[in-house]
Amino acid sequence: MARKFGRRFRRNSRASLPSLKFLTLGSTDSVFGPHNQQHREEEANAPQEIALKPVEENVQTLLGSEGDVECRAPPQQQDYAPTWKCVAIMIALCLAVLCMALDNTILATAIPKITEEFNSVHDMGWYVSAYMLAQSSMTLVYGKLLTYYTVKWVYIAALLLFEGGSLICGVSPNSIALIIGRAISGTGGSGILVSSFLIVTIIVPVEKRPLYNGILSSLYAISGVFGPLLGGAFTDYATWRWCFYINLPVGGVTGFFILLLFRADKPTKQWPTGAVSQLLELDIIGLFLFIPALVSLLLVLQWGGSKYPWDDAHIIALIAVFGVTILAFAAVEYWQQDRATIPPSMIRNRDIWGSLLFTFCLSGSVIIFNYYLPIWFQSIKNASATMSGVMNIPLILAVALTSILSGWAVTTLGYYIPFMYATPVIASVGAGLLSTFKVSSAHPAWIGFQILYGIGVGLGFGLPLVVVQATLTAHTISSGTALVTLTQGLAGALFNFVAQSVFQTKLVQALFAEAPSLDAGKIAEAGATVVRDIVDPDMVPAVLRAYNYAITRVYLVGAALAAAALLGVVPIRWGSVKGKKIEAGAA
Repeated sequence: MARKFGRRFRRNSRASLPSLKFLTLGSTDSVFGPHNQQHREEEANAPQEIALKPVEENVQTLLGSEGDVECRAPPQQQDYAPTWKCVAIMIALCLAVLCMALDNTILATAIPKITEEFNSVHDMGWYVSAYMLAQSSMTLVYGKLLTYYTVKWVYIAALLLFEGGSLICGVSPNSIALIIGRAISGTGGSGILVSSFLIVTIIVPVEKRPLYNGILSSLYAISGVFGPLLGGAFTDYATWRWCFYINLPVGGVTGFFILLLFRADKPTKQWPTGAVSQLLELDIIGLFLFIPALVSLLLVLQWGGSKYPWDDAHIIALIAVFGVTILAFAAVEYWQQDRATIPPSMIRNRDIWGSLLFTFCLSGSVIIFNYYLPIWFQSIKNASATMSGVMNIPLILAVALTSILSGWAVTTLGYYIPFMYATPVIASVGAGLLSTFKVSSAHPAWIGFQILYGIGVGLGFGLPLVVVQATLTAHTISSGTALVTLTQGLAGALFNFVAQSVFQTKLVQALFAEAPSLDAGKIAEAGATVVRDIVDPDMVPAVLRAYNYAITRVYLVGAALAAAALLGVVPIRWGSVKGKKIEAGAA
């Protein structure tokens, strides 16, 4: 009887578990015990002791030219947070991410007052750069830490760093203290962003994550407009120090909700024994090589051609440091293999590198329009800094709302690839239309074209994170998430300087063509907001045409990048966050 029960149990188990064909559970014999008959009978006589090994990940199938490819995600039977708790946790995450994102833009209108108080015009570049450098350089560090430490406490530690840095900035007695506070805030902000996306993978199942990721991604678009407006309001009606004080109560609310409602999870990997093994697992060597490489690259982009000529010894030395350290980092990562901060197997995964290429191109396009649309409004339409932000609202609202709707649609339908294909098509058309601006362009044009571009961007901006979270295993999701956010930051830094170079070059050329009698170099250095004050009234139309030409050439770079994002979609295999199959037309 016991033997009959055992055979029936094994037969039913094989029939009911067809979706486990990709999992390495071994043969039926290895699940039910040793190969000898005596042990089989003992197992059959004690069915209460029979248990399948716990499976931490289920499998969804992607279909491509290389055949079926498994796509791992947390199992459906996992205990996710109830809806009310998800909403509360998401509100807390959104508050912190919004503060972190605002810190990238809120000083745009406050810096003049800060430099006036501290008499520190020579330091003003560092007020932004210190935050950006710390945030970018620590992204992969957090990705590695989140593999071995509980995400709840990594998040709380990052929040405390961000809050501590904000407090230092708020009470800073001098410029040096402000710069140090900004660096500490950037270190914490990096962890807040990476941990927030990882918390989403814990509180909701994979098919619902696109909506939540879309909400978090939309906050960056919102901060792009409201950051300068909020900074200007604080500076004009209170003090610039409230740009930092505002983070303290918001961070306190966030910390309270996370501590109270978010259940501490277990790390996805356990520490090995032995100090040497632990150092190798953390990839200390790789991280110590990557951070100076990244800092050197960002300093080259910031200083090259502005603070120092490109052939200056400082720039050459930084390029050399970047080249040596990035090559050494690549060698260490290859040597470390699966222990690496960026495992080579992850980069070889075409879904991952396709998502990174898509992110790099789209983020570069977005940063160009975030910076140069307000410049067009201020120079061509003679708008104030505040009004240019208001005139930029159609783009920001389009991106924010479409990001949320796109996330909802992917959650409902399951498929993300169609939206990723739509993004470069619609965004490049919208960007191309923006490049047709003329000095006489009226409200219908600059509102409508912004909305079209924003819809294109919003459809796919948050989806690379969905691909990463649906493709990678549990212990590599944190590194993959960190890699996507790092790519966004690097693209923004790189193409901001590319756009600046294009703008300056084309402006000087256009000034020579439109107004040869004027000093083109002097007008270019004066800035877009004062052109009407430094030239004769009869020459203003010619100067405005030159500015319009230069800015729209920059928009063409943004359009090309939006179109190039299509190259990142093509390698990504078709898949569903619901684990369904879909026939692929291309893979």
